[in-house]
Parts: sequence; structure tokens; C-alpha cells
Amino acid sequence: MKRFAHRSFVATGLAALAAAVVPMCTALAQTDYPARVITIVVPYAPGGSVDGVARTYAEMLRKELKQSVVVDNRPGASGLVGAGTVARAVPDGYTLYINASIHNINPLLYKKTIKYDAVKDFTAISMLAQGALIFSVNPQVPAKTVSELIRVVKANPERYSFVTSGFGSAGHLGIAQFMYETGIEPLNLPIALYKGAGPALTDLIGGQVQGMMDPMLSSLSNVKAGKLRALAVTGRERSPLLPDVPTMRESGVKDFEFYSWYGLWAPANLPTPILKRLEAASAKIMESPEMTAKLADFGFNVAYKNSTDFNKFIGVEIKRYQTIIDSAHIKVE
Repeated sequence: MKRFAHRSFVATGLAALAAAVVPMCTALAQTDYPARVITIVVPYAPGGSVDGVARTYAEMLRKELKQSVVVDNRPGASGLVGAGTVARAVPDGYTLYINASIHNINPLLYKKTIKYDAVKDFTAISMLAQGALIFSVNPQVPAKTVSELIRVVKANPERYSFVTSGFGSAGHLGIAQFMYETGIEPLNLPIALYKGAGPALTDLIGGQVQGMMDPMLSSLSNVKAGKLRALAVTGRERSPLLPDVPTMRESGVKDFEFYSWYGLWAPANLPTPILKRLEAASAKIMESPEMTAKLADFGFNVAYKNSTDFNKFIGVEIKRYQTIIDSAHIKVE
């Protein structure tokens, strides 16, 4: 009995020691963060607005944390593949995720097939930036203002179609809201859904489709080159990159304001010390003149929010997106 009691005491002691060591190791790993390469997952192919923001941020984060930061493009299924990868990752701060507002739009559209919860399965670290969209048309469209476009489209809807770079993207919801608010029937004028801004812009320039709302990063160069005609921008103010192009409000679409915004996430349950380290790094990066200048070149504004405020913002945006989806009757076919 004594030998058994001795063994029990030793086993109990070892278990207690292990229980004490694990939190100590975890705490040490957190205070030592980052000790190795950080990966930022982008759920789209290289190129485009999300990838542009992510690569710019990654370079600045590398300098700030003095650690290698790589961008891992994981395209597929409107961003669901990349997001799912992050949701399943270990919450240790070495797998991060940058995406646009579509991250919180997808769950409203793919309710039956989505494999993760866009809020509960992620740690919202920081909102980074936002940018208005350009509402542009093919130069052959006989409309130089939004009001003229509404008239010609309603007169001959069979001649026109709008395009979006992806189902559930900011451009998709922006066009849907525009059509709903101006009384353009989606049955008469369908929205062509493309997989990426590249092919959508190619067909818009080629005249296969006639109109599109798209972030400035991918559309601005085509407007500047005369390949597209910008009718309006969707922000509250005019863009300094297109000072002669009016806002949607100035164009007669009352209260219309729409942005594509970009944020930084990690898997759920990210340890608080690592969250605070990344949150502080983001604040410093986004406040820097260098980041402000680089984003301005993309047509974006710095829109930093800490984790608490970003979570609140996401909640408000989800409700707004749901209203647009319901009003425009957007459904997964």
C-alpha cells in the first residue's frame, strides 16, 4: 500500500508540474512573439485590391515586428477556401488573414454551405482601410452621367448588363443597391457575375457588358487611359484621384454611399498579449505617412479601428448588408 501511495503521489506531482509548465511555456511563447515567420492568408489570386492592401501591410508589418511576413494566396469559392483555412488554423499569431468586407457578406449568402462562422471563428484584430468604388461604363454607352445612364437603361434594358468581379463582393452589393434605389428591375437587367476583377474589366472594356462598380485599385488605370468612362464615385466625398468625377449623391442618387473596407483577422481565441501586439503594430503602421501615401495611390483611405471598435463596426455592417441582400433579392443560384 505504501508503494502504491508513493506512486500516486509521484504521478500527482508530475501532473501538477506539467499543468504549471504548460501555461508558463504558453506565456513565454506569447511574450517572445513573433519568433518565426508570420503568414498572411489572402483568399484570392495575386492582383486586385485585397492582395494589394495585404502586400503593402505585410511589408510594413515586417519592418515593425522585425520578422519575416509572407503573403499566402489561397483563392477559391469567393474567398471561402482561404477563410476556411484560417478558421481551422492554430491561434498562435503566425497565421493572419486580410480580406475585404466580403468576409462578412459571404455568410449571409452561403448559409447552407459555409463551413465556418465569420465572426465566432475569427479574432478581429484591426480595421485597416476603406475605399470608395468607381461606377464606370464602357465608353460606347450613350450616357455621361448617372442620371443619363438610368434613363437609357430603363428605356432599353435588353441592351445593357452590369458586371461584378465576384458574387457578394462590395461591387456586387453596390450595383444591387443602386438598381433597387433607382427602380431598375434585375429581371430586365441581370448582373453578370465574374470570378475576379481582371476578366470582368476585360469584358467591360470590350463592350460585352456595360457598367461596373469596382475598387479604384483595379479600375482607375483604365479610367485614366480612356478605356472606361467614370460616371461617379460611391464615397461621401469626391476622390482626389478623380476630382472631376461626382459622387453618387451629387449625381442624384440620394444618400447613396458605399465602400469596400479591409481588415486584419486571426483564428478565434488569439491570446490577448498577441492580439495587443498586433493591434499596436497596426495602429502604428496605419498612422504612418508612408502607409497613408501608399493607400492613397490605391484610391484608399486609412480607416484604422482597434479590435473592440472593429467588432462593433462589423456588427453594424452585417445588418446593413442583410438589408441590401433582402431588398435586392440576392440569392445563391
